[in-house]
Amino acid sequence: MVSVGTAAQRMTPYLTTPPVRRTLYWQAGATLLGAMVAGIVLGTDGAISALLGGLVIVLSGIAYAVVISVSNSPSAETTLRTMILAEAAKIGMIVLSMWAVITAYKDLDGAAFFAAFVVTVLLNRVAFWVRG
Repeated sequence: MVSVGTAAQRMTPYLTTPPVRRTLYWQAGATLLGAMVAGIVLGTDGAISALLGGLVIVLSGIAYAVVISVSNSPSAETTLRTMILAEAAKIGMIVLSMWAVITAYKDLDGAAFFAAFVVTVLLNRVAFWVRG
């Protein structure tokens, strides 16, 4: 029997799994820490730039999780299709977010933005390996 529910009801399980939560917490924490350090070293523009750099990846991770959660994958074919769509959503979110930040924030500090971006990308994989 197929369970019918709203997208929000199906979305909850994947977003609350320990690896996904842990990854998002680590990325958010690294983003805040990077923003604080950039703020001390580079000032307000550096802090905002680092915050935006980290948020690009955090939001793309959420987009990935939402696409995975909305899907009901009964077969290997649809599971693979869902994974490809989720990756496409993630990449699309990264590209659009980066474009929006770069064009909208004129005082962007590229070093702070890129550093926070890279650290949060790396934490995306590391957090899955940590247990407990």
